[in-house]
Order: sequence, then C-alpha cells, then structure tokens
Amino acid sequence: MSAPGAGRCDVAIVGGGMVGASLALALAGTRLKVTLIEAVVAGSDLQPSFDDRSTALGNGARQILQTLGVWDEIAPAAAPIREIHVSDAGHFGFARLNAAEHELAAFGYVVSNRHLGAVLWRALGRSPQIELRSPARVAAVRIAPEWAQLSVQAEHGDDGPLLARLVVAADGAHSLVKQAAGIESSSSDYRQVALVANVRTDHSARGVAFERFTATGPLALLPLADGAYTVVWTLAPDAAQALRDCDAGEFCRALQRSFGWRAGRMLQVGRRASYPLSLVRAQGVTGERVALIGNAAQALHPVAAQGFNLGLRDAAMLAELIATAADPGAQAVLAQFARQRDADRGGMIMFTDQLVKLFNTRRGAAIAARNLGLLLFDLSQPAKRALSRLSWGFGDSLPRLSRGLPLLR
Repeated sequence: MSAPGAGRCDVAIVGGGMVGASLALALAGTRLKVTLIEAVVAGSDLQPSFDDRSTALGNGARQILQTLGVWDEIAPAAAPIREIHVSDAGHFGFARLNAAEHELAAFGYVVSNRHLGAVLWRALGRSPQIELRSPARVAAVRIAPEWAQLSVQAEHGDDGPLLARLVVAADGAHSLVKQAAGIESSSSDYRQVALVANVRTDHSARGVAFERFTATGPLALLPLADGAYTVVWTLAPDAAQALRDCDAGEFCRALQRSFGWRAGRMLQVGRRASYPLSLVRAQGVTGERVALIGNAAQALHPVAAQGFNLGLRDAAMLAELIATAADPGAQAVLAQFARQRDADRGGMIMFTDQLVKLFNTRRGAAIAARNLGLLLFDLSQPAKRALSRLSWGFGDSLPRLSRGLPLLR
C-alpha cells in the first residue's frame, strides 16, 4: 500500500504501530488530509509493534477503541482481567483486587499486539481519506515555519518530498522526527530486560492477573483469551538471555521456582523474546510543526502495563485538538496539546518509575514498609478504587474519545 509521487497533506503520521494507527483512525472522519507512513507492511512478522507480545488495555483505552468503532472486532480475542493478585516474593505483603467489588466488568483486557494491529490496519484500509504509505520510510525531515518537508523512500524507489502542516512522531523512543525537531530526551537505564513469553499451566487463567515482585524485578502473568498466560519477567540481562535460550522444560521449572504455584503447574512455553528496559522521556512533546505521541514522547517500564494506554490518550487528545483547527500545526494548537497532556504524562511517568524503584530495593526497612503498605492497601477500598481508575490517567483533562464522545461535536 503505497501512494505515488510528492504531495501535500495536513497531517503526516510517521510510524504506523498501535498508537500511530489509532491516531490516523481517529482522524478518519475529519476534514483533514492524513498520510500515514510505516516502514513495515502490516501483518508482517517483522513489524515490531505487532509482534507476539500482548498489551493490557485499561477501561479508558477500551472506551477509546470502542468510540473509534473497532472494539467489537477486538473483543473476541480479548481476555478480561477480573481479578488482580499482587505479592512480594519471600515476604508477607500481598493485595487482591476484584473488579466486581468496584462494579466493573473487568479492570482491563489483554489483547495480542498482532491481533490489535491487524484490526486497526483493516479499519484504516476501509478509510479512503487516509493515505497509507507502506512499506515506506522517512529518510529526512526539514522543518520550516509554514510546512515540514519529509523525504519519503518507498521500498522500490523514492516517493519524493511530502509537505505537511503537522508531522506527528509515532516512530518510537529513538524517533527520527524527534531528532529532526531538536527535541532532547533523557534516558534512565533500569539495567533490566523484559523476557516475554506465553505459557500454559494446568489451571485455566480465568481472568486472573498476577503481579509478583521478585528479587530480580517484577514478574507478571496476564490472562489470555484461550486460558493461557502471557509472562512479562523482569531480569538482569545475562539471566534473561540464559532463560530465553534454554530448553522449554528448564524455562518452565525456573518460572515455577520464581513465581510459585498460584497459577498452577507450568506445562508449556511458546516463543520467547527479550527487550531492554529504560525510561526514555522527551523534554517536551512539541516542536515547530511537530507533535510527539506514544513511545516517541515517553517509553515506560512495563511494571504497570500503562505504556500503550498513555500513548493512546496522547493520540486521542491530539486528534481532538487538531480535528477542527484551521492549521493543525499552529504553535497555539501544539501549546494547548502540551498543556493538556502534562499532568497525565508526568503523573504516569513518576508513578511507574517510583513503583520500579520501590520494589527493586533490597533494604530491610524498605521491604518491611512496602509489605505493610501492600497489606494496608488490601484493606483499603478507597485505595483500590483509586488504582482501578488508573487507566483513565492522571489529571482532569480526559479526551472526548475516552468519554465515549465523538471527536467532532
């Protein structure tokens, strides 16, 4: 799916992963001419955003996708999280959350990235207003006061320059667009690796998610629609490599030792992959004619499973602000976007980072304090209600899409 020749558009979205594709879909019903540029063909095994990992969608994200008209297609392959069990390995602290106690059908839903990506791209294919350039990549970006010029290279030649009034960076933590706009990023290496795999036990998952804090870092088991679990295991790099490369039986035994028996006996493991973990935070989310969303703006530790949820709110708010703007790349519009996203973005970054640091410390006093905190949390209904609302974000500025309202009034 590639578009011929040079041209002009109102909005060029660089990166067609889950966040970039969601933004394009949100803009499909507006008057804006949108071009989405993605280097890898949708459905390809090489597409890193649509790999074998799974994403936990909070209720806020589910509402956005429902308002965009794609949730009914996503839902059959989505596993509801009806219970969450949090524990500190080797210590007394634990907490349990039950969605029904908060009058919720579920705290969220676990969906494979591959399925979610396929649904989004099928929807984009039904939207003639969205120009899809894929496979194509942006080789260079030149920014001027009135337009940004992108040099776009298709798989079999040069697509030529594309002029856009707004360029949206949805191309990841090491975004080319972010660099071209001169937006600096800070990076904190957690010196950890996330080892990800799907496992099957002798007990069906049945909507229960586990978060266990171990000596190496958080270990999460999230339910899948077929009754299996997806595992996100935080480890030191050497340990992650050894467990990624060992045979299946050895992996299952190691996981059993680290996690315990709450999910049953570990029987099978699928393909394993590992990803280095760091906090990457752009110093700002806008530049001249440029806006950053998703991992281009902030790449989070997966401990709270909030990265995509936060990025989707980025996309929803940006879509809302530019949908009716005379000039979607105007400085005033971008300044409003930055203000609207500041509290949510800052709050979620701080929450995630502090959670990682709290449970990574091995000091005795800190361990005792956090375990007491878990026990008190388990007894506190107000605290549980606050956590159940996490997927709606921090701050008071909720996008229209996450409130079930159409983008255009």
